[in-house]
This record gives sequence, C-alpha cells and structure tokens, in this order.
Amino acid sequence: MKIEGEAKLLTIYIGEHDHYHHRPLFQAIVETLREKGIAGATVLRGIEGYGKKSRIHTASILRLSEDLPIVIQVIDNVERIKSILPTIDEMVVEGLVTLQTVDVMIYRSEKGA
Repeated sequence: MKIEGEAKLLTIYIGEHDHYHHRPLFQAIVETLREKGIAGATVLRGIEGYGKKSRIHTASILRLSEDLPIVIQVIDNVERIKSILPTIDEMVVEGLVTLQTVDVMIYRSEKGA
C-alpha cells in the first residue's frame, strides 16, 4: 500500500473501559480497521485527561482511575478513511472523533513485512 502527499488523520478519543459487543472498544476498532484494509492504526493510552463531563481520569497513584483516556490515530487516503466513518460512528457511543488533512512525507515498510 502506498500513501504519499495529502491524506487524512482520523483521531478517536475514548475511555479505556468503553466496550463494543463485550470487547474493549479500542481493540474492536483496531480489528475492524485492519479488516477493512486501512493502512494502520496506533492506540495511545493517556496518563491523565478529562472529557465532556469534566471528570479527571488519571494514572496518579494518589488518585487512581480505572478509565484512562485512549486515543486511536489512523492515517490513510481520503477514500479509505471516509469509507470507515459510518462504522466508527456506530461503534463510538461516547467519545470524540476528529478528522484532519495531513501531508504524508514518508511511509515505508520492509518488503514482505
């Protein structure tokens, strides 16, 4: 798969304990993206954050939270990202989804990897 020039960055902000069909939502999203042929996805686990309800979620030992922020970032061409948006809309019941235009400078992988 080749991605060069203008592409889309899809960013999904959810909670660590969000679920989809009895599975962690972040895992369900990544597996769905892979099945749909999206170039790749990265899941980041936040150490602190808050959302619409202004309740702070933190990894601090003094204030241990069990629902840390999760960010999923996906970059692919416009067509593939737009094709996955209805599925993401169905899966994310509570959270934030953003879409930005980005310029891909380098996208490489080893042959056969």
